[in-house]
Amino acid sequence: MNPDIKLRRKWTLRADGRQMVFIKKPFESDMHVVTKALIWALFLPAYPHLSVEIPVVGRYKPDVVQFDDSGEPVFWAEAGQVSRRKIRTLILRHRLTHLVFGKWDLDLEPLYRIVKKELGDVRRQAPIDLLSFPADSDRRFIRPDGTIQISFKEVRHVRC
Repeated sequence: MNPDIKLRRKWTLRADGRQMVFIKKPFESDMHVVTKALIWALFLPAYPHLSVEIPVVGRYKPDVVQFDDSGEPVFWAEAGQVSRRKIRTLILRHRLTHLVFGKWDLDLEPLYRIVKKELGDVRRQAPIDLLSFPADSDRRFIRPDGTIQISFKEVRHVRC
């Protein structure tokens, strides 16, 4: 993480003609907040109504989400650590939801094996994407004015 880019408590970022305020909670790392922002920016063209840290009914809360008109998630992203139990629950409960698991500079192979095992023979109608952002993502993709410029070509990306 770039020591020159320390997140304030609130940071306004822009991507794809939209802006979003990211609020860093006391227990969150800078990398966690930046990972949420990069996921938001990457998927914003496909999901133009993405929100961050929106509460949902149930035990788990997404980091980045978009709902359909009936209130069901069509996109659900997790940034950083996620338990195997949560992965399994999301795979089973949200079969019509595009799931994304974003990591900061990690090998995706162990996560891929976990997701494939939890998928088993579960029939899903939406993809599951695994992302790993380079260690210098905060410098490479976020300009000093808060504009995020990133593409899938610049991150490690695996679709399950």
